[in-house]
Amino acid sequence: MQPKIYFAKDHGIDPTLIDLDALYVLERLRQAGFIAYLVGGSVRDLLIKKVPKDFDISTSARPEQIKAIFQRQCILIGRRFRLAHIRFGHKIIEVSTFRTGENASGLITQDNEWGNPEEDVLRRDFTINGLFYDSSNHSIIDYVDGWEDVQQNVLRAIGEPQIRFKQDPVRLLRLLKFHARFAFKIDPATEAAIHACRGEITKSSPARILEELLRMLESGASAPFIRLLAEYSLLNILFPVLTQFLRTPQGKTIFHYLTCADQLYQHKGKNVLDRSVLTACLIFPILERELDRQYLSKKQVPHIGEITLVASSIIKEVLIQSFSHFPRRITSTMLSLLVSQYRLTPLSGKRHYREKLFRHKDFALALKFFKLRALVNEKLVDTYISIRNQYRQFLKHGERKHHHGPIHKHPHAAQRESAHG
Repeated sequence: MQPKIYFAKDHGIDPTLIDLDALYVLERLRQAGFIAYLVGGSVRDLLIKKVPKDFDISTSARPEQIKAIFQRQCILIGRRFRLAHIRFGHKIIEVSTFRTGENASGLITQDNEWGNPEEDVLRRDFTINGLFYDSSNHSIIDYVDGWEDVQQNVLRAIGEPQIRFKQDPVRLLRLLKFHARFAFKIDPATEAAIHACRGEITKSSPARILEELLRMLESGASAPFIRLLAEYSLLNILFPVLTQFLRTPQGKTIFHYLTCADQLYQHKGKNVLDRSVLTACLIFPILERELDRQYLSKKQVPHIGEITLVASSIIKEVLIQSFSHFPRRITSTMLSLLVSQYRLTPLSGKRHYREKLFRHKDFALALKFFKLRALVNEKLVDTYISIRNQYRQFLKHGERKHHHGPIHKHPHAAQRESAHG
């Protein structure tokens, strides 16, 4: 198959948006005699005039050959899908070798058969992710009509959609992710395959499912993504208790929280909110309902211990017992910041902002979630501003007042302090 080639005059990609380290990796591979292209999401984003988050590279060099070129700068990872990570400080450029081979019978479990560019791209998920960019002559190489689908804002599977989803059911989530992020319309055959294959999602690795979900919470498009998961009946498979709540009148509150979190991401960029804060958006409305049902509706005011037990039970039921059970490092922090909300706004109405609360290692995260609460409920805005200002004063003067000698902060304190406000 002869690819379609689009040059700079056709595609209008701004080369200054391409990461210099990615260009360096491409050049080193070419100098060593190998083919090397940018591939996937970075090419798609460049075409739609978005700054890519990551720059992935595909090459004819095999993993051991990549390692030989970059030596200590390179580490090889993965068994099912062997990859090279080229390290530039904290930044990683991911390099994969062109693959070939099909597994029409079902789930792919081994994927290390080397191929050429055409064979590689025909195995990828969607046409908009099937474009190569050759930095040596600034051309786009298109084997799958991905260029046309980008221009027409269409999401289309490469090859037979049902086969593609059965080979890797995580592609179901990726399809809805792109639909949520870019508002591209889904090709009818690809959409029909979602309904036919949604049960396949349980054959995926729970860890991969979890990572896709967490990345979408951080994407700035979490509200439409969760809505799409519910609409296509995938959420009910992965998080049945959450799905049941979304069907109640109070369920729309979750989307209010996610929308506010999305707005923060869109305004300030990635890594604005900790994953525990984002996940709390899914749990807090359920916690409010349960406290009302078990206590407030009976004219009882629960104490902090009782609130903690209810919150812990909900987290276990919704997240830990779901298909992709969330790790303890997220759930324990989330429990802390959820319970802290009832110290900041006690159900008794008596407010005491004690320095002990400010000293808690997770308080900055609790304050960040309280900001989301204030965005959802404007009646909390003044309270949020007051507490935020008290906390800032505490950070400025409180530790100096109560400590003699060096202050030992939580390892992530600096990051969390910079996040509040």
